[in-house]
Amino acid sequence: MTTLKAVGEGPAVRVLPPAPRSRNRRRTQAGWSALFLSPTLLIIGTFIVVPMIMTVWISFHQWSMFTPIDDMTFVGLDNYARLLTDSTRVQAITNTAVYVGLSVLLTVPLALLVSLLLYFPTLRGKHVVRVILFATYVIPTVAIVIIWSNIYAPGYGPLSASLEAIGIPSPAWLSDPSWALVSLVIFNVWQMLGYYVILLTAGLTQIPEELYEAAKLDGAGIVRRTVSITVPLLRRSLVFVVLMTFINSIQVFDPIYLLTQGGPAGSTNVVSFEIQRSAFQYGVAGEASAMAVSLFMIIVVIGAVLGIIMKGRAK
Repeated sequence: MTTLKAVGEGPAVRVLPPAPRSRNRRRTQAGWSALFLSPTLLIIGTFIVVPMIMTVWISFHQWSMFTPIDDMTFVGLDNYARLLTDSTRVQAITNTAVYVGLSVLLTVPLALLVSLLLYFPTLRGKHVVRVILFATYVIPTVAIVIIWSNIYAPGYGPLSASLEAIGIPSPAWLSDPSWALVSLVIFNVWQMLGYYVILLTAGLTQIPEELYEAAKLDGAGIVRRTVSITVPLLRRSLVFVVLMTFINSIQVFDPIYLLTQGGPAGSTNVVSFEIQRSAFQYGVAGEASAMAVSLFMIIVVIGAVLGIIMKGRAK
């Protein structure tokens, strides 16, 4: 900044310097950033945001997908109320709750146990075991379904043959209403276990070894060290695994579609499969949209609660 003052005149006049180039440079960078982000934002808006808004809008209407969109009739919250009164939808909600509950209760403790065993320093071949476990997650679901459909096959399937060899009668795993949903839970646990083991193993590597050494000096055994050190310091990873297991389980579709088609007698019909069947087989788009919106809201609420728990544990 410079100061100018004419001879014999009043106070000096200050002249500000020109704007720095860095400000113009930031504006240019912001413009380029917006230009490069615009295709991605356009794709997200077209294929995610707009369909979500349309789904919410359709959920308040009665409309068959086999008729023109002009035939929509506004029904308010009737589609949402029907979710709790229609026996098929109630059964789908119940099956989903059972499937999610069993998946979480079985997967999380088993993943923790396996990750602790594989993290044991003296265990040989643990890296190979990790690769084998993770392979179950990356293999396409269709290939895994073919494997498990043969495992569950009555009579000649390995599981049925093994049970009958020791004198235990084998149930019809996928055709018995009492066993079909449990069989799908076992399938889900086997498929996703390796992924969760990797997540928990990554969390175990963040625990300082000095804590275990100090506990050993105090005479703490392996069980005491696990309960007092490992589990408390691994809570954030455990909550994240619970969240991922919940989301994966509540959105299950492929195994249901490929193995059971919701049967037998609706025993494996879950919400995600009922959404697809209601929309594309029966054409009741309004009710299907109401189920989809409700499912999305449940995921958001449970995810928010678990996120708050994770932040609280971090503090």
